[in-house]
Amino acid sequence: MRTKTVIGVDSREWSVRRNIEWSLPATGDDFEHDVDGGRGAAVLILSALFLFWLIIALWRPAQVHIPWYLWVLAALVVLFFPVRWWLRRPWTVVAETAGSYDLPAERWTGLVRGGSKAKEELRIVIRRLRTQGTPGHADSPLQPVN
Repeated sequence: MRTKTVIGVDSREWSVRRNIEWSLPATGDDFEHDVDGGRGAAVLILSALFLFWLIIALWRPAQVHIPWYLWVLAALVVLFFPVRWWLRRPWTVVAETAGSYDLPAERWTGLVRGGSKAKEELRIVIRRLRTQGTPGHADSPLQPVN
C-alpha cells in the first residue's frame, strides 16, 4: 500500500491509495459461501494432485523417456491457475479527504480486478482530482461512502 497525496482543483488535500484484497469482500447478494469448501479444501485437493503427479513421475519405468517439452507443457498447465489467481486479485482503490473550511469530508472506495487495472484507475482518479475536483467519473468503480 502506497498512499499518494493530491491537491484537488478546489484546494482540498486528498489521500489516494490502492490495497490488494486477499479475501473477497462479502456482498449482500453473494451466497456461494454456503457451498464453498474454503481454503482448506483447496490446499488438500492441490496437495493430493501434486502428490499424484509426483508418484507418476517417480514410478515410471526406466526405459520410458519423457521429452523436455512435455515437462515444460506440464509446468505451464500446473502454473496457469496460480498465476491467473495472482494477476486477477481484487484491489481496493480509496480516495479520501478531510475536507476544508467550507467543503465536507469525503471518502470514495471501489473494487478493481488486477494490479495493472488498479494502477490505471489510481492514475485516472489523481488526474480527475487535479482537473475536476472529484474522484468519480462515468465508468468509475469508485462510489462515495458515508
